[in-house]
Amino acid sequence: MPFSEGFLWGGATAANQCEGGYDEGGRGLANVDVIPHGPDRGPAMRGDGTPLSCDDAHYYPSHEAIDLYHRYREDIALLAEMGFKVYRMSIAWTRIFPGGDEEEPNEAGLAFYEDVFRCCRDHGIEPLVTITHFDLPVHLIEEYGGWRNRELIGFYQRLARTLFTRYKGLVRYWLTFNEINMILHLPFMGAGLVFAEGEDREQAQYLAAHNELVASAWATKIAHEVDPGNKVGCMLAAGSYYPYSCNPADVRDAQLKNQENYFFVDVQARGHYPAYALKKFERDGIDVGMTAEDERVLAENPVDFVSFSYYSSRCTAAEPPEGAEMTGNAFHGVKNPYLAASQWGWAIDPLGLRITMNDLWDRYQKPLFIVENGLGARDVVEADGSIDDDYRIDYLRAHIEAMRDAVTEDGVELLGYTTWGPIDLVSASTGEMSKRYGFVYVDRDDAGEGTLERRRKKSFWWYKKVIESNGEDLD
Repeated sequence: MPFSEGFLWGGATAANQCEGGYDEGGRGLANVDVIPHGPDRGPAMRGDGTPLSCDDAHYYPSHEAIDLYHRYREDIALLAEMGFKVYRMSIAWTRIFPGGDEEEPNEAGLAFYEDVFRCCRDHGIEPLVTITHFDLPVHLIEEYGGWRNRELIGFYQRLARTLFTRYKGLVRYWLTFNEINMILHLPFMGAGLVFAEGEDREQAQYLAAHNELVASAWATKIAHEVDPGNKVGCMLAAGSYYPYSCNPADVRDAQLKNQENYFFVDVQARGHYPAYALKKFERDGIDVGMTAEDERVLAENPVDFVSFSYYSSRCTAAEPPEGAEMTGNAFHGVKNPYLAASQWGWAIDPLGLRITMNDLWDRYQKPLFIVENGLGARDVVEADGSIDDDYRIDYLRAHIEAMRDAVTEDGVELLGYTTWGPIDLVSASTGEMSKRYGFVYVDRDDAGEGTLERRRKKSFWWYKKVIESNGEDLD
């Protein structure tokens, strides 16, 4: 068999993209709740004067999303019908600590997630839980300035200890921060940063990154103390950068961008800052406030495994040719002339997944876990109610084949594979529902209209067969 007997097949979601119920059960307001749909979404995610409240002029898709908050039993039953071994989901920080800095947690929020985890267990599904998936209480932004403030490390420690203690025996696999490298690309969404005019953005971003990295190490330490059986991973928005040409300047540019991307995992997996990062900080006058205690906790608490999202590879040039810039993605680069693209302009590169897996395995020698992979596409409901998403099946098949080759031919150690958005949900990048990833269709449009009815797509039955065969039957 290409995959181990205990290989974890499943799917992944995020609280802010599927839960809804944003003002129910004692939940507080989070950064993701004030990011609107439409042209103001991009500036809001980047922290360009992001308002910290909602208004009547915008639609906020996270507020109801696909209403998993009220429908999780139905949705988990659908995942179980496909044969899921694992379900990756996230905690909404503001359900547990509405303002983020309270001494005592909100019992209603704790009880909600306990019910969700028990429902997963009842169906034989292992929960894989992200502590923070682009989720930060607005109060922590207003009062403390988001992750640029060291005080958030203590608040995160309290959150982590609360979760590990309450869900001991229910959850064994944890991720600390989702796509932690997005701090450098969408800093409000990634770290709650709203920039003042004239502020040194790079200084603020790396300071926030340092505080998250230290918080992640503390969470790993606490997880192992509470339950030595806990496994804690980091999470990277991955995809290797290719040079646009064999011009050494392009090769060097790709090397630098890969270093920028891997910096976070270098710290989380190896326990110390890489030399190239220290040299950059020295050159650019960046001070992350490193303490002796920070150095110790980072060194003593590397992650147990490396998880990552992969949607496409990236391509870069030292001097981009005119008209070659890539659009539709948070990562800047140039279009790869050898690759087709999705409807949203993302390069489709299955071989790039194998390349990325090898890059990560060679670099860290820690077990890998692919926790996001999928195709955002517009689906059509036919007159008979069917949804024939062969394009999604083709995309996933090709990526699973590449994943298989990395395991069987290259020797990469892989724990599992969770496709992104097994049930249609709100797109993080665009706020759209029409950018669909799921095996299950949700009747909801970009304006928030629809019945929220769930409907199985053709890919639902295909993925069920893939799981049943442990990845051997991909037809």
